[in-house]
Amino acid sequence: MDTPSHLIAQLPIFPLPLVLFPGGLLPLQIFEVRYLDMVKRCHRDQVPFGVVATLPAPSERSPRAGVEESRQLDEDGIEGFASETFVQVGSLAYIDQLERPQPGVMSIACTGGQRFQIQSCEQKRFGLWVADVALLDNDPFIPVPPDLIPSSEMLQHLVHNIEQQLDNISQMPIALPYHWNDCGWLANRWCELLPVDAVQKQRLMSLDNPLVRLELIADLLDQMGLSQPQRF
Repeated sequence: MDTPSHLIAQLPIFPLPLVLFPGGLLPLQIFEVRYLDMVKRCHRDQVPFGVVATLPAPSERSPRAGVEESRQLDEDGIEGFASETFVQVGSLAYIDQLERPQPGVMSIACTGGQRFQIQSCEQKRFGLWVADVALLDNDPFIPVPPDLIPSSEMLQHLVHNIEQQLDNISQMPIALPYHWNDCGWLANRWCELLPVDAVQKQRLMSLDNPLVRLELIADLLDQMGLSQPQRF
């Protein structure tokens, strides 16, 4: 039986200590055997893998729902539990560029795609997680309302300043094209640039309403004293 279009079966999962947003840029250097093989296959078949944010060890955080505990292999190849845990809402990652700077190392550049919710997952023999996931709806286009226009103007000013300091536009932390009047795009780019922890970024990324996400970003900007473009 065919898999429904909104489901992906056996998606390779890459837990990382960061949150990947749709449309975001993600450079990675790969050296673990389980991920070298995963990246090679994804690049060859032109299919994405999934990125999910890791969380602190259980002893360092309060209990949370929607978290998987990772099982890894020790040096002797014996499977055991590790302190790695990860959330169940992540984003697809598409490999745009792959290089092999030296044997046993891959450098890749990825772009964040559609969000997903893990339905079930398992860890393969050599430590790679795979999951059956349900794709979440893309953010609908919602124009930036008048009261949130300052957040768009501030990001435009910040991006302009970054562009002036770089020799090559390819080094920009934000990919073209820019969508200054799109609440979802604007909120996601702010989430990537603001100095907030992964737990807070994960909460924002998991929100289905892009307008609410941008409103929360505007509140953060106010709290940080970044309410005017000239502050950057």
